[in-house]
Amino acid sequence: MRYSAGDTLIVSHAVALEAAVIQASPQQPYTALALHLDMSILRSMADEIGGLEENSAAGHSVDADVSDRALIDAVSRLFRLSRDPVEAKALAPLVLREIHFRLLRAGHGRMLRQLLRQDSPASRISKAIAVLRSDFRESIAVADLAAFAGMSPSAFHEHFKAVTATTPLQYQKDLRLLEARQLLLSGGVSVAGAAYDVGYESPTQFSREFSRKFGASPSDIKSRAGAVVV
Repeated sequence: MRYSAGDTLIVSHAVALEAAVIQASPQQPYTALALHLDMSILRSMADEIGGLEENSAAGHSVDADVSDRALIDAVSRLFRLSRDPVEAKALAPLVLREIHFRLLRAGHGRMLRQLLRQDSPASRISKAIAVLRSDFRESIAVADLAAFAGMSPSAFHEHFKAVTATTPLQYQKDLRLLEARQLLLSGGVSVAGAAYDVGYESPTQFSREFSRKFGASPSDIKSRAGAVVV
């Protein structure tokens, strides 16, 4: 997915992302704002304005679109507030609420609106993702996750893939491998130690899947961190 100046990228669920700046220079630097969205603010705004889109069309957990002028103006004001701590303390909460409001009504904010419905697939998958992220080191049966989300296994698998573009087991595997890479880059842990720490029972399987995902072996990654491979 490519987005550029004036666009907004909304990430509604905790999915693994890789990003790269492909156009920037000292003369035209890349400037962006990463803003953590507050679900309590979104719910408050939805209760206040009402009448939000309630169709069942599938949204995307990662979506980008051109920002309208009102949203660009609100983000610009938030940037400018950083110059004055006193103004920021007084006005930033108001501007943040406005930004939440405009994202909630944006065309690519469909998944945010679906998240606000407690019984929606988007909301149920979000809860299942939270379980996977907190217990990614443990063996988890997909049927148990489906039951937790209040779905049949087939419906859960379908909606999970629609939201995350991957399966529950692959999602868990990606979490493990990303955590293992961080451990290896930080040093102080062996390849086998990293494998066991993130939940693998076989260092050989770990090395094979790690290499497939990152295009380099765990030993190579550890060597780049300047540590001794064990």
